[in-house]
Amino acid sequence: METVAAENPYGLVASLQQGGIIAQAIFAVLVFMSFVSWYIIITKYIDQRKVLGEAGELEKKFWSAPDLKTGASKLEKNSPFKQIVDDGLRASDHHEGRLTDKIDQHEWVTMALNRSTAAVASKLTGGLAFLASVGSTAPFIGLMGTVIGIYRALINIGIAGQASIDKVAGPVGEALIMTAIGLFVAVPAVLGYNWLIRRNKDVSDKLNNFSADVHGALVSGARVAQPAVVAPAAAVKPQAR
Repeated sequence: METVAAENPYGLVASLQQGGIIAQAIFAVLVFMSFVSWYIIITKYIDQRKVLGEAGELEKKFWSAPDLKTGASKLEKNSPFKQIVDDGLRASDHHEGRLTDKIDQHEWVTMALNRSTAAVASKLTGGLAFLASVGSTAPFIGLMGTVIGIYRALINIGIAGQASIDKVAGPVGEALIMTAIGLFVAVPAVLGYNWLIRRNKDVSDKLNNFSADVHGALVSGARVAQPAVVAPAAAVKPQAR
């Protein structure tokens, strides 16, 4: 004879059915927050990896060109480095007119490059505030489901007049499930936020260094020389007497 597995009366589906519209709404909010969090983590990682990869190819693609315009044409169309170069070239070529006659070219180009770099950095940090909000609020949203589950358990005890396991197990199980889901949503969001912030710092350093080099090339006609790495001096051994 075939044995049919009995449906678990205390599983997730049963808990959502017993919890009603409130439990289902809380579960839907947590699922939405988890989906958006993972989407942000994955897309931001792809964007950061692309920028860091382009930064590693600047010496070959950009700085080997005879001038900035030629180098910019070798970069990808949507490259943040191309955006910085184009903004710098545009500022250098249009340093004329009533609004700029009291600002020298050095300051004008610096302002343009700073705005361009800040705009690129702002795009890279987009969505990270949502991750921080999810990491802070998801446990409390799960706790709301926990409180509702405990409340339903107390109601069942009051109606039955005794704390029987069949009256308490369902609502308590619902409460524990909501707590676990809240933590399951919050922990990846917090870890992803910290990880992306650390990688964004590396990306910002690459952008700022590139912007400084472009500024030097626009103002002085040459790239800023990179500081030489000085090897530590060898310790002098005292002579034996």
